[in-house]
Amino acid sequence: MNGQIREIALRLRGLRDLLDIPVEEMAATCNTSTNEYLEYESGDNDIPIGALQNISKKYNVELTALLFGSEPTMKSFFLTRKGQGTAMERISAYKYQSLAAGFVGRKADPFIVTVEPSENKLHLNSHNGQEFNYVLEGSMLLSVGGHELTLNEGDSLYFDASLPHGMKALQNETVKFLSLIF
Repeated sequence: MNGQIREIALRLRGLRDLLDIPVEEMAATCNTSTNEYLEYESGDNDIPIGALQNISKKYNVELTALLFGSEPTMKSFFLTRKGQGTAMERISAYKYQSLAAGFVGRKADPFIVTVEPSENKLHLNSHNGQEFNYVLEGSMLLSVGGHELTLNEGDSLYFDASLPHGMKALQNETVKFLSLIF
């Protein structure tokens, strides 16, 4: 795993230790098994954004603090210039660029997500809340609750994020989309 995932893993372990949260409770919060959660904390397994979102909401910790290790400070507005959002590459095929990392108390987490083409199968995850995806460039296969949908540039989908969902780039081209997680 890359260094950014290991850093997130360390922050998760630190949060759990600080708040004295049992591993089983964190696993339940992430909708996963205890063993899989421990793989998240070890940095050996990528941590789905949905699991981080669930932890963020349950324990009142900013998602950006878990992802990037810094607390937001802006309360009136937060400007993100083109290409300047706080970015991280979670796995080689996925890059997340936060568009509101510095705004305190966000009601939603907006990201520009870039997915490189890959032969890997779809990795499904789920989390509390809702999600909105709007394709900016390329085409992607988006699976939601067992329904497979092809989204092209300009297409969007709003869905219940508790349903298992995942995506992959199509046509051997990079796809870029706006994702809002509520």
